[in-house]
Amino acid sequence: MEVTDDADLLAAAAALRHDVFVAEQGLFAATDRDDVDDDPRTRVLVARTGDGTLLGAVRVAPARRDGPDLGWWAGSRLVVAPAARGAAGLGAALVRAACAHAEDLGALRFDATVQARNAPLFRRLGWVEVRATSLHGAPHVAVRWPIDRVQRLAAATKGPLGRVLAPLLDVPGALGGTGFLGDDGVGVPGSDVVAACDAVLPSLVERDPTWAGWCAVLVNLNDLAAMGAEPVGLLDALAARDASFASRVVRGLRDASAAWGVPVLGGHTQFGVPAALSVTALGRTRDPVPAGGGRPGHALTVTADLGGGWRPGYAGAQWDSTTARSTQELRALGSVVARTRPAAAKDVSMAGLVGTVGMLAEASGCRAVLDVDRVPAPAAAGTGDWLTCFPGFAVVTADAPGRPCAPAGPAVSAACGELGEGAGVGLRWPDGEVTEALAGAVTGWGRA
Repeated sequence: MEVTDDADLLAAAAALRHDVFVAEQGLFAATDRDDVDDDPRTRVLVARTGDGTLLGAVRVAPARRDGPDLGWWAGSRLVVAPAARGAAGLGAALVRAACAHAEDLGALRFDATVQARNAPLFRRLGWVEVRATSLHGAPHVAVRWPIDRVQRLAAATKGPLGRVLAPLLDVPGALGGTGFLGDDGVGVPGSDVVAACDAVLPSLVERDPTWAGWCAVLVNLNDLAAMGAEPVGLLDALAARDASFASRVVRGLRDASAAWGVPVLGGHTQFGVPAALSVTALGRTRDPVPAGGGRPGHALTVTADLGGGWRPGYAGAQWDSTTARSTQELRALGSVVARTRPAAAKDVSMAGLVGTVGMLAEASGCRAVLDVDRVPAPAAAGTGDWLTCFPGFAVVTADAPGRPCAPAGPAVSAACGELGEGAGVGLRWPDGEVTEALAGAVTGWGRA
């Protein structure tokens, strides 16, 4: 199976479609061509013999002809030459290839409308039947391929947390205490100090030590920002194989510290060991904003800095919006929660935007529904990547509908969903359909 833009193969696929859908099946009077064929984003996958003879084809295209790619794709015009039908399973192979290609393109929803007689094939391949319908005067079935990209990311990054850390709860006041369980930071008892601690993946430290130093500051200050705390200082714990390598990490720490105007107060450094880095950030607020303060009926707002671009070497995974920002801009971003005082807030982390919405909903004892087409997103990022990446600066807040978010400097804010009864996260699409992105709890902590 291959995606092709070869003119001869595309012509052969068009001819095969005409032979089958017009001449053989009579689904169309003159031609089966439509506006999908004219969309430059449409991909055609073909199967052929070793000598190049076309055996079958299928096309994959954005489900909406207008507007940007929302991560909603559709398959159509699955066709197999009469001589290639039967035991070879070519139709099934083309369907599998279309599913894989759609996911490679970043699809979070992949639909098809198939002839009713072909529905059993799609059921066997794992597709879900949505509804019976009629198309071109013949019975059809709308089907959907279940894409679990968000679920897998959440399970890999956050799923074990509740189970692994549960023994710590034996001590009163552990892990933030009631109302703040599993939050981004923790209030230090008897004070107005909020502390946050994050480690950077060792593989990132080894691969890009200066960027790792920057990120260690970034993620911790984002955690303080999500709780409405004013940062006052940082502590770092750095392990490195030698002083030269450690200096590269420190350069990133220093650059970020200067950019935000938050000093590194101290820490610990060790040589002759594998690379590792963690940072603790200290901030102040007398009234921290919890992640678990949302309630059914609250509106969800996403505030995100859409500037910058993919970090070189991390396309689709890490968006760098902060390295080009001034101290004033970074401070405006970091203080938006403190100035808005929403009922709940959580910064977008390794679980991505949808996973973070799921954690806020879980801590609030709610279900969340996110409107995909209303989420602020940069034009240079596909929706599937944007909803699952680390975005530089983005925060999710929950509050009474209509309550505005404070200006956030260079960031964009948009109401794009709501909390309701239940659990998990659904994605609502422009046609009103809701697909399940996260089933149930993300971390296992439950309500904070």
